[in-house]
Amino acid sequence: MRAGSATQLPRITVEVPVLDVGAPLESLGRYVDSVRKPEGLHMTLLHVGILDRLAADVVAWTGGVASADTVIREVASWLRGLPVLDGFLGKSAKLITLGGGRVSSLEVSVPQAVHDYQTLLVQGLHVLLDDLGVDNIDDFILSSPALGYRSPRWIPHVAVGRARSKHEAPLELETVALEFGSSRIRNEASLPSVV
Repeated sequence: MRAGSATQLPRITVEVPVLDVGAPLESLGRYVDSVRKPEGLHMTLLHVGILDRLAADVVAWTGGVASADTVIREVASWLRGLPVLDGFLGKSAKLITLGGGRVSSLEVSVPQAVHDYQTLLVQGLHVLLDDLGVDNIDDFILSSPALGYRSPRWIPHVAVGRARSKHEAPLELETVALEFGSSRIRNEASLPSVV
């Protein structure tokens, strides 16, 4: 599956799964619509997006310096070569609204090693994009529809459901402990083979 094909690759993210939440999620139902099931909870460390769309964004930005196939192949290779972040513990005492005001999330306090790993991912993305011929990389990251970034600042969070109304003020909660597993690439099996 490549840029321009009728079938699109699924969204790719680097994330950590939530293994355990120290409180019943159903209790958030009084603040959040459509509370997510515990087995689907995760924290996104880097959103890459749909690869063929990212490739199209890079090709358009660079005027075709790299082909869409090259972009997809290089991104897949880079993702597969990432180091794994070991599991860790976090905690949350605040419900915030993200995603343009549509998503309610637990804002999570995480160890410094998690911030360092996320910074490593962004720095690696910068190097990758530079190698692909992208100039003004920060501008590209913030304007690429495929990457979908709205802010240059990463807020560790776990999306837990739909916000009842747009742009709700942060809500203080009783502290909840969260256990996270090792980092993984969501939809890694859909990445093209790298030869």
